[in-house]
Parts: sequence; C-alpha cells; structure tokens
Amino acid sequence: MSGRDGGKKKPLKAPKKESKDLDEEDVAFKQKQKEQQKALAEAAKKAGQKGPLVSGGIKKSGKK
Repeated sequence: MSGRDGGKKKPLKAPKKESKDLDEEDVAFKQKQKEQQKALAEAAKKAGQKGPLVSGGIKKSGKK
C-alpha cells in the first residue's frame, strides 16, 4: 500500500454488448409484453379516474 493507491479506483470498462439477432419468437414475445404494458397502463388510468371503491362503511343517520 503506497500513498498513490489511495481513493476510489476507476471501474473497469464493460465490454460492448454484441447485438444479437432476434428470432420470430423473441419478436412476438416483446410485442406481447408491450401490449400487456399498454393494457396495464389503461387499467391504472381508469382506476384513477373513478372515486373510491368502498364507501366509508356504516353510515349514521342525522338523528340524535
């Protein structure tokens, strides 16, 4: 341990990823995932628009 080694060391550079060819199955799978994401986003949007699903439970009358 010499004085020059102090501090953070630089991380090694990651090797570049090779672009792999996509099969028809991979393309279909990715398309299916995109459709599922769209459906989930639409469902969340619809759920956000409406009021609460459960109203407060027991309602009391105005009488005392």
